[in-house]
Amino acid sequence: MSRADKHGRHHVHIELTPAQYQRLVAQAKQCGLSRRAYLVRLIEEVPLPVKPIQEIKDLRWEVHKIGVNINQIARSVNAGIARAEDAKRGLFLLDQVYELMYQIAKK
Repeated sequence: MSRADKHGRHHVHIELTPAQYQRLVAQAKQCGLSRRAYLVRLIEEVPLPVKPIQEIKDLRWEVHKIGVNINQIARSVNAGIARAEDAKRGLFLLDQVYELMYQIAKK
């Protein structure tokens, strides 16, 4: 049985093939964790965070920009200064949001 250090922790040494090590490094990086934190979460069966891929980040940004435009249109409608074209533009933007959400859901 291994002995704990002065803090009660046990140190483990493992050997990995180059391919296994690269996989560990890549998976830990994808989660935004150190190798140690990644392995500890696996052992403790804690859900691993997954960083969104760039495409998802880009889609989020697009949805955000569209949301800002929709809010501006809603403000002008509530202020009574909107035109019919503004309402049509708002509906068009909402359609774009739905389309982007559909693209995300397909993946």
